[in-house]
Amino acid sequence: MSSTISAAVNASFLWGNLPSPPASFPLRGPLWTRRRRPLGRSISSDVTFTATAISAAASSPAVEAEAAGWVGARVRVTAPVKVYHIQKVPDLDLMGMEGVIKQYAGLWKGKRISANLPFKVEFVFPDGIQGRRPGPLKFFAHLKDDEFEFLA
Repeated sequence: MSSTISAAVNASFLWGNLPSPPASFPLRGPLWTRRRRPLGRSISSDVTFTATAISAAASSPAVEAEAAGWVGARVRVTAPVKVYHIQKVPDLDLMGMEGVIKQYAGLWKGKRISANLPFKVEFVFPDGIQGRRPGPLKFFAHLKDDEFEFLA
């Protein structure tokens, strides 16, 4: 008799027919968790976006020419900006440092985009920074236009 019960229990586990828990048993744990259905969120196909009219109006030759004039300009950082992406230096304050604008990220493929920090500025330390290995250090930081001033 006991072999028949164990065979039936083993067969139920093999075929995925798990016995139901008693009513007093809390429904917790990996075997008794209930599967939740995703919320009824769906994407409506009624809404479509067309960016052609917006991009045609936003990209103008005057904006592109102005952005091209900024690249290569020397700038000095006037705001207290800290960067944390230089190896072996916990944080570096860029206030008062001078660099060169290498890229304007407000335009991409001739179209105007909304970049949070649109100016990519290159900073060079010929002697390096204390706490790092000796030698020149070159790094980039992205800044806003109100965080620096142009130098002559």
